[in-house]
Amino acid sequence: CRRWSLPNAERYALQYVDGRQTFITESNRGEIKNGSILRLTTSPDQEAERLYSGIQSNNSDVKTDSLKKLASLSQDVTFAQEFINRNGLKQIFHIVEEGNDYLDPSSLRLVTCPSSTGEMLAHTLKAFMELMDHDFVSWETLSAAFIKKIVSYVNMNAVDAAVQQLSLSILENMVPTSRLLFELVKKEVTLDRLLTHLQVTNAQLQLKAMALLIALLLAAPDAGRRDMMDYLREKNIRQFIHKVRSWVHPGEPLGDEMAHYLYVLQSVSLNLCERRMRTSMDPYSQEQRELLQSLRQTAFESESEAPASNFSTERRRSLCAKEFRKLGFTNNSNPAEDLRRAPPGLLALDNMVYFSRHTPNAYSRFVLENSSREDKHECPFARSSIQLTLILCEILHVGEPCSETAQAFYPMFFGQDHFFEELFCICIQLVNKTWKEMRATHEDFDKVRGDVGTLGAAVVREQITRTLSLKPTSLELFKTRVNALNYSEILKLRQTERLHQEETLAELRERLKPELLELIRQQRLLHLCEGTLFRKISTVNLRGVSWVAGMGPNKLWYCRLSPNQKVLHYGDVEEGVHSPPIESLPEKIPVADMKMLLVGKECPHTKEKSSGKQNKDVLELAFSIVYDVEEYCLNFIAPTRYEVSSKGTLQLDVLAQGTGGHLCVCVCVCVCVRLLDLENISIPDPPPPIPKPPSNLNFCYDFS
Repeated sequence: CRRWSLPNAERYALQYVDGRQTFITESNRGEIKNGSILRLTTSPDQEAERLYSGIQSNNSDVKTDSLKKLASLSQDVTFAQEFINRNGLKQIFHIVEEGNDYLDPSSLRLVTCPSSTGEMLAHTLKAFMELMDHDFVSWETLSAAFIKKIVSYVNMNAVDAAVQQLSLSILENMVPTSRLLFELVKKEVTLDRLLTHLQVTNAQLQLKAMALLIALLLAAPDAGRRDMMDYLREKNIRQFIHKVRSWVHPGEPLGDEMAHYLYVLQSVSLNLCERRMRTSMDPYSQEQRELLQSLRQTAFESESEAPASNFSTERRRSLCAKEFRKLGFTNNSNPAEDLRRAPPGLLALDNMVYFSRHTPNAYSRFVLENSSREDKHECPFARSSIQLTLILCEILHVGEPCSETAQAFYPMFFGQDHFFEELFCICIQLVNKTWKEMRATHEDFDKVRGDVGTLGAAVVREQITRTLSLKPTSLELFKTRVNALNYSEILKLRQTERLHQEETLAELRERLKPELLELIRQQRLLHLCEGTLFRKISTVNLRGVSWVAGMGPNKLWYCRLSPNQKVLHYGDVEEGVHSPPIESLPEKIPVADMKMLLVGKECPHTKEKSSGKQNKDVLELAFSIVYDVEEYCLNFIAPTRYEVSSKGTLQLDVLAQGTGGHLCVCVCVCVCVRLLDLENISIPDPPPPIPKPPSNLNFCYDFS
């Protein structure tokens, strides 16, 4: 302001030219990046005061321009706070609530007067949305008149599309905030009305209608959610979803957002199975026992035709147990026990009953074919069904909360009213087919069903997941593809992927090696600069001095590399000194004068030693540095083998002692880190704090 001779500098502010055009304040000035373009503009409080007056103007053009500017600036938190502090939201409520409605004589519909809506109303609602996004004001403070007006824009036909989109967004944001608002919106905006919006050709309007529908489903209690889904199925929501899916293209902003809503709708529908999945069978429930008996009677109808009076109680019980064993129950005398595990709980029983009632021929063929085999290759129907239900629940994430970013919906899901049950009917026949291809026995059951703990991916699980990843558009197409993916094909795919993975990992390892070798070299140089304490005995040997660990009368010496890595310093030190300053070490050897490094029996101070276990240990710890033109030697006996590797190796290469092992460890760790699934996970720069040690070690396994 001084440069341009502008008085009252407090009335001005800096603002980003690009993007959200945020104002620069003391709190965010540190976030300015080099290359950012800023402009000098009116300060947020001055803009808030000016626009607060402008939206109250009687001049329609001034009012519209002010609302347009307000909608743009309200994205900034500083401006939003200033505007709200001036009671600006009250003026926005007034503009919306005072909107003029009239009866259109041509259509006899209640429509909103174009002069007070259109562009002006759209800017008003946009500004309201931006201001509310900052969470300065609770949604529960909205007046009944304001909410009623917003609802009317959604329910009326002849309203500007932009106004309807914003109104739907406002209601979507309102629904999750309180139970009262959810009930109000659910009552005023019917499911039929939302389905009508899904039929329009405006993709944005379809998207906002779907967003509100999802918000209502997520906010509803379990019973209400079930009722809503039943009503949507009754209204044949599949036709509406098919219309929406026609323009969903991954990678496009609108397509990604709609794909997420379709994923949530799919997840909500699948999670309706959760209650049955987590409910164990009650052996005293008459209804559940009748369902079990219906499985037996459907499979062995001819064997059960004899009148019950012809058999004693024990004979009937024995016959039932035999038939339940043929059905594949582990506990054939009390099959309800097999369904006590939850998950999959009663959902497995529901699936078996659905399969027996809707595909009776396939059901009977499955059971009779396997119950008549005597070669130990029979596939147990009940046991397979229970485990398959669990696998499908895991693959489809039944009972898990919806992800906030996922877009993985299955197009074929919206083509069936009973998707989970129909998918089960296809996959249980796949289990039988794969069982025969593998010539599996009961001992291989875990291998086929894919229980946790088996080696590799389970065959049936892999067949299902691979086929689902192809996004088949119908269950018929899924059935064709999953049956084509037989056991031999799975083995071929695994072999191909294993080879490709090995090639990829080998390439990754080679790419990492130079970087890691440099890391090891730097670590070793730092270790040399820190230095090491050696024990000393004074005996002249050729042109060097020898030291053997543990043989000196408390005489110590220290050796370290200078920080500039050009000079090796060494000298005597007193007992108790662990890291003497470099100035206290009088002897020096320039690194440039060093000729070679000798280790083990090549060292001058080890050649005259006699054989023996102690001397063999000394040989492993010995190394010498040959220096100067006359080839003097500085002879060492390292405290540990690690010191031989780290201190002795001044010139590093892959074959240097210890380097291969260190490099292998570093490469393995780096590859593991690179292969971690870290999508949407923020990794902090500082390391995590080290947790406190446990109060006791009672959890430790006793190896004795």
